Amino acid sequence: MTEGWREIARPYTAAFASRFLQMLQYRTAALAGFGTQCWWGGIKVMVFAAFYGGASAAAQAPMSLEHAITYTWLAQGLLVLMPWLVDPEVAQSVRTGSVAYDRLRPVDAYALWYARSAGWIAARLLPRAALMLGFAAVALPLLGLGAWAWQPPVGVAAALAFALSMGLGLALSTAMVMLLNVATLSALNERGINALSAPLVIVLSGNLLPLALLPDAWQTALLVQPLAGLMDIPARLYFGQLRGADALLGLALQCFWIALLVVTGRWLLVRTMRRLQVQGG
Repeated sequence: MTEGWREIARPYTAAFASRFLQMLQYRTAALAGFGTQCWWGGIKVMVFAAFYGGASAAAQAPMSLEHAITYTWLAQGLLVLMPWLVDPEVAQSVRTGSVAYDRLRPVDAYALWYARSAGWIAARLLPRAALMLGFAAVALPLLGLGAWAWQPPVGVAAALAFALSMGLGLALSTAMVMLLNVATLSALNERGINALSAPLVIVLSGNLLPLALLPDAWQTALLVQPLAGLMDIPARLYFGQLRGADALLGLALQCFWIALLVVTGRWLLVRTMRRLQVQGG
């Protein structure tokens, strides 16, 4: 039984590994992205410091300045986890017509694309997150800027919950990218899709601004919507704002949206592939 499952999973694990190793070769891009994220992270930290500098603002804020700063570095480190871009490999195959080959492969097309996209996201995420952690959590305190540094999680339980949530966040992000991939397959071009998805993802995920700082009346709706599982729920677990049953509820929300988006994405891909016509020779 185990050997049979291994044979079934082999093409998908191979697709993930090959895409992951391919993307790791772009070290200059990772360093350039890291430098840009440090710059914008510093600007956002200074904005938060100025905002919290007012006594009335600091007293009414639902999170401390220390947490807001750590949230900023988390958001910068996890920036490429945000699913605001179509997988460029899928977009190119749609433009060239080579997407037709995926219809002929003796594998599940959705699972194959999902594995490739997951490898693409993970390979871009891990180096930048590690560099950001080294800069914001290690270098800044050594330079005497500990007040503006990335602070550790509140405890071991919070760290473990955060790590689990980040794994689910990767799965959720990939499921959302798959929806963008299917939309590209229907539209035959990814530019408009990328332009429409980026603002929604940046705002509703909490990457631009912690969702906790938005109006109180919006909090329930913001927490249960799928994009919160990318950044906001992991951050709340990291800070210990979600504990016990609330932490389990946050993880359950991520699992719910992963399952729903995967089922929806698979149905849409099968339907789109059936209507797909490739012209030329």
